Amino acid sequence: MATDSSNREGMRINKYIAHAGVCSRRDADDLVEQGRVQINGERVTQHGTRVQEGQTVSVDGEEVYPLEFEYVLLNKPKDTISTTDDPRDRQTVLDVIGVPSDNPSGLFPVGRLDRNTTGVLLVSNDGDLAHRLMHPRYEIPKIYYMRLQDQVKPHQLDSLRRGLELSDGQAAADQAAYLDPQRKTDVALELHEGRNRQIRRMMEALGHTIVQLERSKYATLVTGRLQRGEWRRLDPEEVRELYQRVDLQ
Repeated sequence: MATDSSNREGMRINKYIAHAGVCSRRDADDLVEQGRVQINGERVTQHGTRVQEGQTVSVDGEEVYPLEFEYVLLNKPKDTISTTDDPRDRQTVLDVIGVPSDNPSGLFPVGRLDRNTTGVLLVSNDGDLAHRLMHPRYEIPKIYYMRLQDQVKPHQLDSLRRGLELSDGQAAADQAAYLDPQRKTDVALELHEGRNRQIRRMMEALGHTIVQLERSKYATLVTGRLQRGEWRRLDPEEVRELYQRVDLQ
């Protein structure tokens, strides 16, 4: 085909597809292997193929274009769905930050917070970064603040650190402590896993009901001065720190 994979100019095909918001680079390699990618109408057969200026790229017959990456930090409010759309027409995180219904930039929440959990949420269209932040290999730290209906006993904090048996295996907090020793209903947990409703299920396993749950930190991101429901764009240094955290160039 016209593209010479030995030519070091242009953009590697998997990076091009990731920049188009289709999927991560690793998944783009799978698309190439499955014969689903074309450059100028010809099927791509090598991972190292590079896209040159002026060439068109199609995935499953649909032309794709690199997007300008966007990175938004949201202090997620309660009663909001961490998804791009909702069939029941409930408010989503994209609604909160004012993304048009056709979502031209391809923004999506990086990971999820359940409907009634508040706090730090990254919204982006950078598939590579999102993939790595959510991958267990990188052990991204997350800190949660919670208020329980009843007081948490010191031995229960020990149980959280040692690990609890859940329906999908054992789960342990990296750290567990009282936010205020005088008020044993308020607890902070740090963990690097991200299973569905993990914090709530861990506390339920100890017989506790969570009244309020907030994620105060995700990777290197904190809400800072953002009030609930407010958002801002990340500055270049914040993006660079996230890239470094997951070994991206």
